[in-house]
Amino acid sequence: MPVSKNRWVPLGAETIDEPVPAIPEEPPFIPTGATRPQLSVPQPDQADRLPRRNAAGKEPSFWWLGVHGGAGETSLARLDKRTKAAEHHWPLTAAGSVIVLVARSNIPGLRAARLAATEWASGSLPGIHVAGLMVMADAPGRLPKEIRDFARVVGGGVPHMWHFPWVDAWRYGHDDVPAEELPKEARTTLEQVHTAITATAGLPAK
Repeated sequence: MPVSKNRWVPLGAETIDEPVPAIPEEPPFIPTGATRPQLSVPQPDQADRLPRRNAAGKEPSFWWLGVHGGAGETSLARLDKRTKAAEHHWPLTAAGSVIVLVARSNIPGLRAARLAATEWASGSLPGIHVAGLMVMADAPGRLPKEIRDFARVVGGGVPHMWHFPWVDAWRYGHDDVPAEELPKEARTTLEQVHTAITATAGLPAK
């Protein structure tokens, strides 16, 4: 007695080989939040705004902007000589600046990030293009749900958000750890940032 080669198809049933549609490639950078300023967004109060400075000279690939003290912008800048730490100031340049905000993964840090994102969204920073927010782990282990939820809210105000894992060597002052010796999650995150920067570079600063 003949047996069907496919046990999910009854013997004698006719089958038609249909072409499998090609899976479209995803864009390398898909924004998950606001991608440009909006005129309806008011500026934060003067006391809650970050200072600004003219940043003349050789332009980096992009700037890490720590939105509060100890955010981690200097540690990130050390990992790639093509980038610079903005020293907690909006860097104003003639050609425009691409920015990645940096904040610690705690409530005060995320509140500071929300204020910086709001200032950018108000359209009061001509030439500044925010590519996203880097949330730096402030302790090893998984974030509490309250902080994860708040981070998602804050991240909605910028094109993208990344989480940088805890690097134990930095706790002990070993700031010169090369990028290739970082945890795999950290290296992957940095690659994602550079992919986003490449996409952002093609957009007009507003």
